[in-house]
Amino acid sequence: MVCLGNICRSPMADGLLRKKVADNNLDVVVDSAGTGDWHVGDQPDPRMMETGRKNGVPIDELRGRQFKVTDFDEFDRIIVMDKSNFENVTKLSRDENDTKKVELFLNLTHPRKDLEVPDPYFGGDEGFQDVFKMLDAGTDVLIEELKNNG
Repeated sequence: MVCLGNICRSPMADGLLRKKVADNNLDVVVDSAGTGDWHVGDQPDPRMMETGRKNGVPIDELRGRQFKVTDFDEFDRIIVMDKSNFENVTKLSRDENDTKKVELFLNLTHPRKDLEVPDPYFGGDEGFQDVFKMLDAGTDVLIEELKNNG
């Protein structure tokens, strides 16, 4: 899961997917990263941590990290939150196989629409809950894909 700073959208998607992977006893490695380096080592945004706690998905233990080229080797899918993240990640791809791994998160729930998960950072608290709902729905789709495709 990749967003800009790895403190709002991607850690929540990470936390949701980790919880659902555990609940379904799947053998899947989940991680998140940001395309920027501003929040490396930082906890998620306090508003997103609160949103997670309110919804039963604590993410307080997660720490920000920056996306790196070797993530293409370590992960089968790289799911980004918006078109800017898509562009930043695909610029780091070494070949077509790397590029094929990158996909927009909302294409899980809205196939081929190329919609973006809005960044709630500069908005009000309701934006965090709205993003949570989008990420919850998308990770449900992802879990079904993982269960069906092994």
